[in-house]
Parts: sequence; C-alpha cells; structure tokens
Amino acid sequence: MYHAMTAMAFAGESGFSGPIQLPGDPKGASVLILGAGLAGMCAAYELRKAGYKVQILEYNDRPGGRNWSLYGGDTYTEMGGFTQKVEFDKGLYLNPGPWRLPYHHHAVLHYCKLLNVALEPFTQVNNAALVHSTKAFGGKPKPFREVQADFNGYVAELLAKCTQQGRLDEAVTQEDKELLLGAMREWGALDKSYEYKKGVLSSERRGWLSDPGGGLTSVPTPSEPMAMGDLLKSGLWSAIGAGMIYEFQSVIFQPKGGMGMIGKAFGRELDGVIQYGAKVTDIHQDDRGVTATWIDAKAGGAPRQAHADWCVCTIPASVLSQIPINVGGPMKAAIDALYYDASVKVGLQFKRRFWEQDEAIFGGISYTDQPNSLIGYPSTDYFSSGKGVLLGAYSFGPSAFEYAALSPAERVAKSVEYGANIHPQYREEFENGVGVAWHRVPWTMGCAAHWTEELRAKHYDDLCAIDGRIVLAGEHASRLPAWQEGALLSSLDAIRRLHQRVLAS
Repeated sequence: MYHAMTAMAFAGESGFSGPIQLPGDPKGASVLILGAGLAGMCAAYELRKAGYKVQILEYNDRPGGRNWSLYGGDTYTEMGGFTQKVEFDKGLYLNPGPWRLPYHHHAVLHYCKLLNVALEPFTQVNNAALVHSTKAFGGKPKPFREVQADFNGYVAELLAKCTQQGRLDEAVTQEDKELLLGAMREWGALDKSYEYKKGVLSSERRGWLSDPGGGLTSVPTPSEPMAMGDLLKSGLWSAIGAGMIYEFQSVIFQPKGGMGMIGKAFGRELDGVIQYGAKVTDIHQDDRGVTATWIDAKAGGAPRQAHADWCVCTIPASVLSQIPINVGGPMKAAIDALYYDASVKVGLQFKRRFWEQDEAIFGGISYTDQPNSLIGYPSTDYFSSGKGVLLGAYSFGPSAFEYAALSPAERVAKSVEYGANIHPQYREEFENGVGVAWHRVPWTMGCAAHWTEELRAKHYDDLCAIDGRIVLAGEHASRLPAWQEGALLSSLDAIRRLHQRVLAS
C-alpha cells in the first residue's frame, strides 16, 4: 500500500522550509484569486503581505473549501437537490473532508500557529480498536492488538525456524544469525523454543483472557492466539499496516472544535477580501490582465465581473474543466485529463459514548470489509457523559459510488446497519446522522485529484506552469494530493513563481 501511494505521490515528506519570502516591489500589481480554500487564502494572505492588491471569488458562503466541519444547525444541499439539516448536539461535528494533520506537514502547522488555531492530538492507531471481516471468525470483530500480535508472532516464528534450519546461512553470518534469533524472540514474543503460542509472552502483546488483578484474584489467564491459517485467510492483517504509512505515523493533530477552524481563521484574517457566493462562469485573459465572470451562486441574476493583472486559480480541475478559460493547449489538456476520486463520509450521533463506556475504545479507527470501510472514534471529550459522534463510514472506490447513489438518509441507515455488525449498541443508541458524498458536492465534484504515474508524466508540469497571466494551485497541483499540506505547498510555489514573473515584467 505504501509503495503504491508513494508511486502516485500520495505519501511524501512536506517540502515546507519556513515562511515564504517575496522580496521586491510589485508596484501595486493586483491578483484575482479564484477559490477560498486553503490554497486560495494562503495565496491571498502572502501576496497581500508582499504588497499586492488581492481579491478572492468563492462559490460557498464560507471560507475553507474542503477544510470544512458540519455542526448542529448547519444545512447542506448536494447535487440532485437533497438538503440535509445537521441535528448534532452543540459541540459535536463531522469533518466531511480532511480530519488529520500529520506532525511533518510543516506548512499547515505553521499557519495553524500563525493564525492561533488550537490543536489537539488525533489518535490514528488504537490497539483496543477492532478489525472486522464478514467472512472470518463468524463475522465477529477482533481487537487490533490481537491481530497485530498474532501476525507478528507467526512471522517471527517462521523466520526463526528458517534461521535455525540454516536456510539463511548465505545471507547472514553466524553472529548475525544469533542476533536475528534474539530479535525475532523479542519482536514476535516467542518462547525459548522460538514458538509463538499461548502463554505469558504472547498475552502481554495480544491481551489476557482475564487480566492481572490484586490480592487473591491476581493471577492472569493467558489468551489463545488465532490459528495462523485462520488469521491469514481472514485478511484482517491488511489493517495493521495503516499506522506504518508515513502520513499516519504518530504524532497526528486535529484542530479543537473541528477541521473547519483553520478555514475560519484564514477567513477572519482576510475579512473584506473574499466575495462569497460567487459562481465563476468564465475566465478570460489578455495582455492587460485577467477577467472572471461570475453570478450569485444561490440567486443567479445578472453576470458580474472581477478584473486583476494576474490570476491564481484554485478551482478544482473537476469543476474548472467545465468553465470556459482561454489557456494554452497543454494546460487545458492537463485540466481535462485529471479525474477525482469518489469518497463518502457519514457522521453518526449516539445517545452515549458506548465505545468508551462499554469497550474502552478511546479514539482510533476500527476497520471492516463492509462498504463503510471504517469507524473513526472521536479523539476529544474523553470520558464525557454526554452524546458523541462517530465517523460511521469513510469509503473510497466502488463502495463510495454505491453510497453516493443512495439518498443521504439511506447512507446513514446503511452505516448504522454495517456498524451494528461491529458494535451491537448501534441499534439502541443511534440518534441521527449526516452523509456527504463528494461526487455530489457541487464545488468539487469529487474528493481529491487522482494522479497515476502516466498522468503525471504527461500533464503535471503543464498543469503547474504559468500560462500567460494565470497560474493554478491546489492539492491537485501538488505531489501530496488529497492533503491540505499539498494545497498549501502548491500555493506557495505558485505565488513564488508568479511574483518572479511580475517583477520581471
């Protein structure tokens, strides 16, 4: 999974090296920015600081783009006309878009600090969370720690046996062989015979049948590992690698109060710069500047125009491909070639935090082979006696298309049905929910840009190039697609090059 993600530039280190410097006098040059997502607002913030006149046209009535949180009382209308009113209790929310900030995404963390966005830890891996397959162990979920401990243990046992039998003599020295055997015993919790089996060592990894106690009830009872064949056939081992992926390694953060706090903070900083409710219908450039034609996104009415010397366009390619824009053939071909992944998120409110109270699951993620793909537990308000919102589904690929074909109410109902196979409490405790299918979101028509190696080789440089007076920015114009870090790095790179072009002209 990791190598596939790396090949498509889904996993990589941030290239942020500190606050951007834009030296030189732009002499009053103006820049029109299309889109008030993080890329657009970052461009406006930094360009204004460098002396440019900036204005932003934004389709929504709020800043942030996919940096978005849904709270109780909010309404959201998707393509097709379905309108959802969020009924979450005060303080509870769903992040329909991004929900995690890796510790090495230095640009987004820089702006959080700059804009006073308070952060808190996000738990990606919780060994008490669950791994579930409808085809294994009678459809009963297994604790993450048991799957991880048993898989590691059996792999260590097999390697130890191979080492003992001399099959590795050509690969390791005798001294290294002894070190390797010692490492396998420690890593896999093997006994003195280099076997992974029921006992104290394995139970210290996978958990006890009955935990150590006090006084006369203090002796713990070891648990029985799954049979290796059953574990391999179950496919549950596929979930234990998620926390090893670079972007998901600890420490991970989230804004207090929802991911949308970042967009709100940028919006406050750019008060008066952003024209909300502006649906761009045409983008035209000539040797005097760039003009965007727009109409009121809700009321329609007569077209209006905004003009500037230069343009930073952060409109997603899925939407931009449908807007007339007079750029050169290479950039237009790149815009038209890029497609977007399907994704669905469903938030579910429950009467009580049963995952904590009944099962001691505090944050983290449970995985399943059902169409809802996973259950994300909130990494905030631990031990609260009130209600709570779970991420009841986060689907990609075919499952996301199936979800998107359902009405919002049906998405919620399906997520409750799937979740009850993991947590039976769902049926009794569920109250309300909301489901966002990103292919039905009118201002992105998809979750994030999907690059293949072939598409990058053919179109990436053309997409990122400055075409006349227009430059594109956003997660789609980065090697960290689907991440806010990619959007910010793309924006910083675009305005740095645009600034050089302005000074040169």
